[in-house]
Amino acid sequence: MSKLPHIGTSIFTVMSQLANEHQAINLSQGFPNFPIDERLIEIVAKLSKENVHQYTPMSGLPSLLEKIALLTQQSYGRMVNPASEILITAGATEGIFATIQALVQSGEEVVILDPSYDCYEAPILLSNAKPIRVSLHSDFTPNWDAIRAATNKKTRLIIINNPHNPTGKMWSEHDFLQLENLVETHPNLLVLSDEVYEYIRFEQPHISVHHRRKLWDRSISISSFGKSFHITGWKIGYVIAPESIMKEIKKVHQFLVFSVSSMAQHALNAYIDQVDVTEIGRFYQQKRDRFRQLMQATKLELLPCEGTYFQVASYAGISDENDVDFTRRLVTEFGVATIPISTFYANGTDYHCIRFCFAKDDDTLQNATERLMKL
Repeated sequence: MSKLPHIGTSIFTVMSQLANEHQAINLSQGFPNFPIDERLIEIVAKLSKENVHQYTPMSGLPSLLEKIALLTQQSYGRMVNPASEILITAGATEGIFATIQALVQSGEEVVILDPSYDCYEAPILLSNAKPIRVSLHSDFTPNWDAIRAATNKKTRLIIINNPHNPTGKMWSEHDFLQLENLVETHPNLLVLSDEVYEYIRFEQPHISVHHRRKLWDRSISISSFGKSFHITGWKIGYVIAPESIMKEIKKVHQFLVFSVSSMAQHALNAYIDQVDVTEIGRFYQQKRDRFRQLMQATKLELLPCEGTYFQVASYAGISDENDVDFTRRLVTEFGVATIPISTFYANGTDYHCIRFCFAKDDDTLQNATERLMKL
């Protein structure tokens, strides 16, 4: 008997496989197709010949933990203890999984804001807890009346994602004030803040739980080197949480993966001194602006993109098909793979919107939009 009977193959895997079958341009799955930083390549080549191939400590390479603490202070003005409040994880997904498994008890509830990334629900179900799916407004901003109505004494976690995948929206000061009020009202409630796109933001600044002193003792943040440094295949991220909470997360982490790739940690430890994270947003803003400019020649309506490397577009003016059928036809007839937004909702809400990944080289974006012009 399956413990996850209704969960099948991820839509990201499905669309990437479909793209391969039809030799389509893949703008579906969120990974860059351009080379990583040459400096990082040189660091890896040098390290490969050094004695860095055995286990690191379970929590992470101490020097890298210290540099993450410094990065957090520089980025957000928050001091965290590298020895007790930071954990290196095998990607953000492992951090999310370990956190939920460690903190959520059988019978408790976890609020998920839809549309939501698909890795949140499984660890909740495996904890014998209940996911409570609350839809964002149609403009993808939080519906605080619905969130408050869904939160009760059984609610252990609320999962937030800012900047938001799949929509590219970012939370406002008002949203964080509402979240602080919610946490104050419910003493058992913790915040799991998925911030993997924290450095990929554009015109407006990213607000983090690290900025919110009232949330420090009640929040767990998730970050991703893979997203920030275009190395998604390395599967390396980190979690920041108060020591009392982190102790519980580490208990799960040590039996889930024990420790993370030593080569990746040593490489990032050297690389982080050479890179300016403030440049990441500017780099992707050029990608976003280029893609949006090219897309003006299509019949698709582009929604605002405030952060992440995803662009949502409405095809309502082109077709009344459901978004799953429309994306399949985009692959088979036009040779471009995208993601249907309805698959990020538990109830399949369909606004006739699709998601593109613009973390691609210029030729890929040019060729894709030329095909989309034929719609």
